[in-house]
Amino acid sequence: MRLVIAKCSVDYVGRLSAHLPLATRLLMVKADGSVSIHADDRAYKPLNWMSPPCRLEEAPGVWRVVNKAGEELRITLEEVFQDTSYELGVDPGLRKDGVEAHLQELLAANPTALGEGYTLVRREYMTAIGPVDLLCRDADLGAVAVEVKRRGEIDGVEQLTRYLELMNRDPLLAPVTGVFAAQEIKPQARVLATDRGIRCVVVDYDKLRGIERDELTLF
Repeated sequence: MRLVIAKCSVDYVGRLSAHLPLATRLLMVKADGSVSIHADDRAYKPLNWMSPPCRLEEAPGVWRVVNKAGEELRITLEEVFQDTSYELGVDPGLRKDGVEAHLQELLAANPTALGEGYTLVRREYMTAIGPVDLLCRDADLGAVAVEVKRRGEIDGVEQLTRYLELMNRDPLLAPVTGVFAAQEIKPQARVLATDRGIRCVVVDYDKLRGIERDELTLF
């Protein structure tokens, strides 16, 4: 990973145009070829970025980042304060806790718990930023990305949103819809998911495991 702190302006030229005026920013170049521009006030979300595959062309005072569609991110450097590279190695990825991992396994074996007519394409479908828990097809054979959590919170919705953004750029998959599946989904997470067109599914872990509850019911 390469980290550059520089005073720069940024122009995006593609399906639309965008401009970031001169300011001090963090430029991040990852081993997968992606380039992102960060400010100091937006948590993890970049101001602008170019996802792989793309190429970085460097000349004195200017970077050109071009993707396969010919879209260009042009970074004009007025002053570079720091330019450092680190070799991070292979990341083992996020390790889910036992219940969450087992929940993913059970849903893979029983995809109709997510929706009528659902079928599994594969578990751990890899994207450029990590694996989607489940890739399914719905009853109409549309692609569905499923993120599985034990407790559904806003971070999980944000994670699925990023996966969907990338997957919908793939003409072999698009359009891809999203399902956020959890044993419990926080109200704020449900509101955010609904706003982004992501369907929420509350799953019964015990029922998936074939365990009957001892509670007495009227019916």
